[in-house]
This record gives sequence, C-alpha cells and structure tokens, in this order.
Amino acid sequence: MSGRLLTSFLTVGGWTLASRVLGLVRDLFMAAFLGAGAVAEAFQAAFALPNLFRRFFAEGAFNLAFVPLYSKKLERVEDHEAFASNALSALGGILILLTLVAQLFMPAMIYAMASGFSGDARFDLSVDLARIIFPYVLFISLAAVLSGILNAHRHFAIAAAAPVLLNIILIAVMIAAYYAQWDMGLALSWGVAVAGVAQIGLVYYGVRRLGLEISWQFPRWNADIKRLLIIALPALLTGGVVQINILIGRQVASYFEGAYAWLYYADRLYQLPLGVVGIAIGVVLLPSLSRALAAKDATRGQAQYNRAFEFGMILTLPAAVALAVVPLPLISVLFERGAFSLSDSQATAAAVAIYGLGLPAFVGQKIVQPLFFAREDTKTPFYYALVALVLNAIVAIGLSLSVGYLAAAIGTTVSAWVMFLLLLWKSKSLGQEAAFDPRLLSRLPRITLASLLMGGVIFGGFELTSEYFFTAGIRYGALVGLVGFGAISYALFLILLKASNLSELKSFMRR
Repeated sequence: MSGRLLTSFLTVGGWTLASRVLGLVRDLFMAAFLGAGAVAEAFQAAFALPNLFRRFFAEGAFNLAFVPLYSKKLERVEDHEAFASNALSALGGILILLTLVAQLFMPAMIYAMASGFSGDARFDLSVDLARIIFPYVLFISLAAVLSGILNAHRHFAIAAAAPVLLNIILIAVMIAAYYAQWDMGLALSWGVAVAGVAQIGLVYYGVRRLGLEISWQFPRWNADIKRLLIIALPALLTGGVVQINILIGRQVASYFEGAYAWLYYADRLYQLPLGVVGIAIGVVLLPSLSRALAAKDATRGQAQYNRAFEFGMILTLPAAVALAVVPLPLISVLFERGAFSLSDSQATAAAVAIYGLGLPAFVGQKIVQPLFFAREDTKTPFYYALVALVLNAIVAIGLSLSVGYLAAAIGTTVSAWVMFLLLLWKSKSLGQEAAFDPRLLSRLPRITLASLLMGGVIFGGFELTSEYFFTAGIRYGALVGLVGFGAISYALFLILLKASNLSELKSFMRR
C-alpha cells in the first residue's frame, strides 16, 4: 500500500475512531440516563428516520454517483465547480421538499419504523421527537456531499472530523439536561438539530478553504445532472433496499419490549470497527479508484484495492472474533450502570455476538463496492441487495417466533454475508483491478488463523478472570487488560504465521 493511501486511510480512520468513541460515550450516557425504557426507544426510533434518509440520499445513492463523476472531472481538468454547485443545489431542493412532507406524514413514518409501538406511549413520543429531529437530514445530507468534494481533493481530515461535532453536542446536551432537569428526550432532539447546522458549517468552511467556488443556485437540467441521475437511480434503489433491510429488523424488534434499545446498543458497538475500518477505506478508495480508471492505470488500481482489502481484514477479523467470543464483558463494563441492568447487558451481548459474526462481510462490502461504483456501475450492487433483502425478510420474520428479537440480528448478518460473497464473485469479471494478488492470497488465510487463535486466548483469559469484570472499581482495568492482552497476542500470531512482520507492524503503529 502506498504511504499516501495508507495515510489517507488512517486520517479518515482516526477521525472516524474519535467519532465512534465519542458516539460510544454518548450511548453510555444515554444508557445510564434512559436505559432501555420508553424514552430511549422513542428517541432511537425518531433519530433513525433522518439517519435512514441520510444514508438513502447523501451517503448512499447521491454520493456514490457524485464522487466518481466529480473525481473524473478533476482528473480531466473539467469544470468541476459548476457541476458541484448544480448537483448540491438539486439535492438541497429535493431535501427541503422531503422535510416539509415528512412533517405532515410523521405518524405514518414512525409506524413504518416501529409498528410495535402503536397503542402505547412510545408512539406519540416518537412522533413528537421525530418532528424536531427530521430537519437534520437536510443539513447532514448536504454536509455529506460537501465532504465528498473534500475527499475527491484528498483533503480528508475536515470531512472525517465533522461527525465528531454531533457526539460532542449530544454529550454536552445530556449533561446539561441532567443537571438542569430538562426533559431528556426533548433536549436530545434539539441537540441533533443544532449539530446538523454545526456539521454543514464546518465542511462548507473546509470547501471554501480550498478556494472552491461552490454556490447555491436554482438547479439547471443539463447533461451532467442527467448523467448523475442515471447513475444514482440504481444506487437509490440499492439504498432503498438496504434501508428496508434495516426497517425489517426494527419492526421485528419493536414487538419485543426493550429489544429496540438492545439492538440499538448492539448496533452501536459493532459499528465502531465498521466505521473505523470499512467506512474509512470506502471513503478513500472510491475517489482513488475513479482516478486510476480515468487515467487507465490498472496496475495502480489493483494495488490500491488489494492493500485496502489486506488492511481492512487485518483490523476487522480480530474485532469480529472478539465481539463474537466475549460480548458480555464488553457490554457489561461499558453500559451496565444507572438504568441499564444486567439483564439488559445479557440481551444486548447476545445480539453483539451475532453482529460480530457479520462484521467481516459488512467491511468487505465497503471494500468491494467501490470497484463497481468507480465504473459508474450501480446496478449490480442493487440486484444483489434485492437478493439480500428477500433473504433478510425470510430469516428475520421467520425466526422471530422461535428466537425473538435475535432474529433481526441473524437476518442482518446472514444477508450481509450473501451480498458480500455475490459482490466478490461478480468483481472477478471486472479486470485486473479486482484481481487478488499473490501477497493477499498468501496473507488472508494467515490473518484469519491469527484472529481465531487470538479469540481462543481472550476467551480463556476471560474465563479465568471473569469475576473481575463484574466487580465494581476494577472491572474497567480488567477490560483494558483483556483488550491489551488480545492485541499483543494477535500481533505475535501475525508475526509467527508470517501474515505480517515486525517492521510492518512498527510502521503501522508509527502511522
């Protein structure tokens, strides 16, 4: 992997790690103040709505079509500023209309998110909170496109830092609400709206610092926008399928008291490595591959893809094993305090273990999909997403009668693996850029074995010292010790199995 590409991965990954760690701190506060009660579930359902549409529009369909086109205009020295201004204005108009419509039909939207809430206090509270939160989708979606512009110029830091603001603001709001005795649900909802304004302000400042003239205007229908929409439509449908998958899981969870919150906290924990590794790689790899294709440099594209895959798996596989084999101490130490009980920890840990098994597939999708998106092929991922949707619905709904809320996690994990394997299989027809090189083929099985051996070490370590993880005052040190023990053993196994070497690990740590 080139030094520049790795540095870019680590820049995005570092800021994403900061965001996810602060997000975890935010969720620790939320678990302590609200537990898995009605206000927690209502806020989580309300907050899920703008996040759903954000992934649907900005980070999903729109950005996946916009970034390759914008990157290629940069490579060919074409009028990228006019294109960006027109695209951003078009998206802004769509989102303003969506926000107004959503305010009118919010009860129906909440019912689509969590029909199990109907008939109790959670439903009306979710509707009220969602009306406050929903405008966040406008700000965060436009911020995502501006972030795509920064990424295309290889300026990753500000774009990656913007999500940190949300978590800082929400943590501050919860602390203030606790001491001022404000309504916690309302305080959190207004905090989300304020954070959206702060995030778009930061990335717009970053774009202006580059000297780019991105202006707001009445959208113009031209060949570029037509091409953008042609590419975006299949991605929009793909995003819709992915979000329907999420909705299926939430609908299943909403019929089991407390499960909506348990799955939320479990999702947040496995999203930590997913965000740091998978999303960081996807953000950096897409514009890099797009430029390599525009320059007809297949060798550079193959090297970027293979090192991204190797880098992703060397971090993802041990995280997946850890989540699968020792979920209870992780959840108990991190979340179990205040309103969050031992039974909540046990229920959440069961979901974490299942999500952990799917983590390599989630990250793998983020690495393989740019091969298609860089070629402006958004149709193939859509077809495979449809297959995953059907499978997820069958598993999640079919198993819910026998395993309850865990069916949602099982469906998500199984469908993630199927989609990843289909993408990987199809990618082999894309040419040299998508081919695994000898180094990756040699190292991938060794990385897998090193991760499994590390899993055995930390499982044994937990079994021998389990009482310390549930003892007040020392459980934090016990968790830090277990994580450190696992990291050291993993590094040793990587070296012994020749999956990596000491100089590479030292270089990685320095970076």
